[in-house]
Amino acid sequence: MNDKVDVVILTKDSEEVLEKCIDSIYANLPVSTLIFVDGFSTDKTVDIIERYRDMHGNVEIFQDNGTRATARQIGIKNVRTKYFVFVDSDVVLCRDWFEKASAYIDDSTGIVWGLNIDVVPGLESRLFLKMWKHAAKEAFNNRGGMHDTLIRYDSVKDIRIPENLHFYEDTYITRHVAKKGFKIVAPDDLYCLHFRPQSDWSFRESVRIAYADIRYGLLHFHMFRYSLYYPFFVVYWILQNVKKISGNKYSF
Repeated sequence: MNDKVDVVILTKDSEEVLEKCIDSIYANLPVSTLIFVDGFSTDKTVDIIERYRDMHGNVEIFQDNGTRATARQIGIKNVRTKYFVFVDSDVVLCRDWFEKASAYIDDSTGIVWGLNIDVVPGLESRLFLKMWKHAAKEAFNNRGGMHDTLIRYDSVKDIRIPENLHFYEDTYITRHVAKKGFKIVAPDDLYCLHFRPQSDWSFRESVRIAYADIRYGLLHFHMFRYSLYYPFFVVYWILQNVKKISGNKYSF
């Protein structure tokens, strides 16, 4: 596929990784328009976006004070290309991301999803990375994901995401595409590196995420199989916090 694609990024106080994210987008995607939907950031996020707009000229900024659902709806509404890409503001795309994704595009494809690999500084284990990739792919097969996702616009042009879905709006999008009869592909050679902020690994944040999974994943979307992966993610949280406490690297 040789066409250019619009790219949609949701931001809110995203300055920590945003520049690396944008650089990886321009290096690995044929960008038509880079569409930002910002949740009224109070850090340097908007300054960074405006700097890239001055550099490249093909950047648009919208602001929204709602949920992830309303932000994604705004992004989709402003897409003008046959395919577009959702990219999270705290990820870095792998090399040749678009070329790899394009290999899986045909007339029946609605979504091509890249694996989301969390980066834990100091964690050195190929076995754990392999396990993480398997868990991430199985999680996507159960709940969907928009970290680095190529989407056929026609498969979502009529979508109306429930505005209350601040979590699991990605599940709603994925299921919408599937219901329309389009194929969803999650290849092994396509991925992004996810640089979670340290606050995501706090006990309080972990409890908040677990609550959201129960509220939306189990009760709203009935994804009981997804809960089987909780023990793996709990171990991952423990390892991250052990490192924060010890200040040392650990390996298996």
